[in-house]
Amino acid sequence: MENLIALLVAAPLVGAALLLCGGKRLDRTGPLIGTLFAVASFALGAVLFADMLGKGAGDRALHQQLFTWIPVGGFRADVAFQLDQLSMTFVLLITGVGSLIHLYSIGYMAHDERRRRFFGYLNLFLAAMLLLVLADNYLLLYAGWEGVGLASYLLIGFWQHKPSAATAAKKAFLVNRVGDMGLSIAIMLMFTTFGTFAFAPVFAATDRTGQGTLTALGLLLLLAACGKSAQVPLQSWLGDAMEGPTPVSALIHAATMVTAGVYLITRSGVIFNAAPTAQLAVVVVGAVTLLFGAIVGCAKDDIKKALAGSTMSQIGYMILAAGLGPIGYAFAIMHLVTHGFFKAGLFLGAGSVMHGMNDEVDMRRYGGLRTYMPVTFITFGLGYLAIIGFPGLSGFFSKDKIIEAAFARGGTEGWILGGAALLGAAITAFYMTRVMLMTFFGEKRWDPTEVHPHESPKVMTIPMIVLAIGSVFAGGLFSINEIFVKWLEPVTSFAHGHSPVSATTVTAATMVVLVIGVGIAWGMYGRRPVPALAPRGSLLTRAARRDLLQDDFNHVVFVRGGEQVTGTLVQLDRSLVDGAVNGTAASMGGLSGLLRQLQTGFVRSYAVQMLGGAAVLVAATLLMRGV
Repeated sequence: MENLIALLVAAPLVGAALLLCGGKRLDRTGPLIGTLFAVASFALGAVLFADMLGKGAGDRALHQQLFTWIPVGGFRADVAFQLDQLSMTFVLLITGVGSLIHLYSIGYMAHDERRRRFFGYLNLFLAAMLLLVLADNYLLLYAGWEGVGLASYLLIGFWQHKPSAATAAKKAFLVNRVGDMGLSIAIMLMFTTFGTFAFAPVFAATDRTGQGTLTALGLLLLLAACGKSAQVPLQSWLGDAMEGPTPVSALIHAATMVTAGVYLITRSGVIFNAAPTAQLAVVVVGAVTLLFGAIVGCAKDDIKKALAGSTMSQIGYMILAAGLGPIGYAFAIMHLVTHGFFKAGLFLGAGSVMHGMNDEVDMRRYGGLRTYMPVTFITFGLGYLAIIGFPGLSGFFSKDKIIEAAFARGGTEGWILGGAALLGAAITAFYMTRVMLMTFFGEKRWDPTEVHPHESPKVMTIPMIVLAIGSVFAGGLFSINEIFVKWLEPVTSFAHGHSPVSATTVTAATMVVLVIGVGIAWGMYGRRPVPALAPRGSLLTRAARRDLLQDDFNHVVFVRGGEQVTGTLVQLDRSLVDGAVNGTAASMGGLSGLLRQLQTGFVRSYAVQMLGGAAVLVAATLLMRGV
């Protein structure tokens, strides 16, 4: 069965090659070809999953080595794959949700002249993401990591005729490069420290490694995770990335790419467990980001950007859980999977609304759409209930476990982290209720002479229905006898935390803050008409509309700061480096000018010079003899 692992990556990679190199002859069949290759990869994953279930927990890991990539002296890099419970979870999520998004895109991109290329980019993204999660060493993981960055750049900027899309793609690429530097330096440090970058030997050597080195490794890996997963301080690209087609938002920014950082931290759990300082930095980043993203989501009138803030916040929950170590790794991945269902469903629902509203994204121009788009309303509504943690739905099971684990951190840290997670749950209930009310309830706020809302075709609604089913049942299924925790335990390990707050108390507190959040949103947007123009709002609201001034900060500190540093360096170059060179040249020119005056062309002048020179030599000789 291990020989099938490479085919998981090869299937979408072949699809990408065909679609991107096949030319216009594949324009009509391109979407179908891309979807079939994505489904083929999912089918292979399902076969491998079934085989894995038939084995004991300790015998489920498979390895496949294809060839030696780089053999240079003591440096050896293999193209080798590792399929265990953690990577299998990601394989099923990537290919399963990815296949549904491919199917949805057939309808969504039906009238786009470049849809063949779009599906080629989607296939390329799947291949890169699968390479990332299946690699058995950090260098091959890095190849997938960079492939994901390239594919996301191409997809975010797919409509490059729009300056905003081209700018957003460049911004995402550049911000991610900052995080990517962290991963590349971490790999170099691993090789110099351990002599390898394969997972198994690196993890085995951590107990013999100095605390300083492990902390540096952990912080560098965290920097990489912040870039891909849009965590503070590298979160500024995510909102702008909504300029890409909506299926891109669902695939990259809900279920796959933004989860790469969570995978990296969880896969590197042995390193973080041995580096408490780095682990503390992880939980701080997660806690800050879950509140940061939630606050930003509260003030956005663009439906996709409101969901982008939500994604940032929910990934913050996962990072927080991953930073809790063995008590949180499994819950981080569990929430990652359930989030993949309901957030992908929410983004596809937003795309369905845009499809029926002539690509309008401003929720202040929606209202009352539930009667015009019943399937979209129901599926989007189930995703909404799941993300706010409504009892019995997926988010209720996965997010509550993270809140419990945060309290189980113990001491003051536990109370702070648990309180932040509870506050984030309240804000989530508020901004998601706001989205529901502004979109599907209230009075109609569109121009009926220009817009004619309608339900999307079945090729778009069927994936939404499937994702809604996952949003309802996945969390409960994973929680039966802790089946998901036991599934991941051989890879991530698991430890029961000793929380000062019981699970019942956490559930009750979560329900209270949920009701408070929903109630405040209902009072603001359900009981009164939504104005066509957003009010000025408070200082916090205005800051949240500007993404809490993150771009302003980056512009002042990095753009202007970079310009000033560059200007200073240019002046130093001109005054010191060029000054020294030019000064030397000028001095030699002046000296040569003086010497040139001696070259008169008259024989008598040369005879006098020769006589004078001879006299100097005679005088010097006499003086030396006298000494």
